[in-house]
Amino acid sequence: MSLIFWLYGALTLLIAAAISLGLGWVVGSRHVQARCDSAAAEQRLAVAEAKTRQAEATVQVVTQYVDRVQVVREKGDTILKEVPVYVPIQSDAACTIHRGFVSLHDAAAAGELPHATGDPDAPAEGLTLSTVAGTIASNYQSCHENAEQLKALQDWIRQLR
Repeated sequence: MSLIFWLYGALTLLIAAAISLGLGWVVGSRHVQARCDSAAAEQRLAVAEAKTRQAEATVQVVTQYVDRVQVVREKGDTILKEVPVYVPIQSDAACTIHRGFVSLHDAAAAGELPHATGDPDAPAEGLTLSTVAGTIASNYQSCHENAEQLKALQDWIRQLR
């Protein structure tokens, strides 16, 4: 009888240990899952906050950029309207624009080396000093608009950090 008593006791102890181990496993896995869910929720919240900050920064930078570009365009348009005042018809008649100048200007605008075509001292047909002044003023206007765009992009990047 004592051997059977010890076997039942050992079996009961083994079953109790298995139940304890199983319950510990279940409770532990629930705890780990809860921590994982909590960390995921915190990450989703951080992502949402970051997206909100990015959207606010984008709206602010775009608004400033649009305002600054509008000012640049207005100044550029005013300068273009003043070309006839600063380069009058008499100056157009007195100044000959040569093919060499046109070739050099166009090559510089394209970022290339000029190509020697024809006589560089020959006059460029139909091109006046006021047209050259207007083209250069328009190019500078575009340059200033690009500079404002770059500044806006740099501001946006700084605000996202």
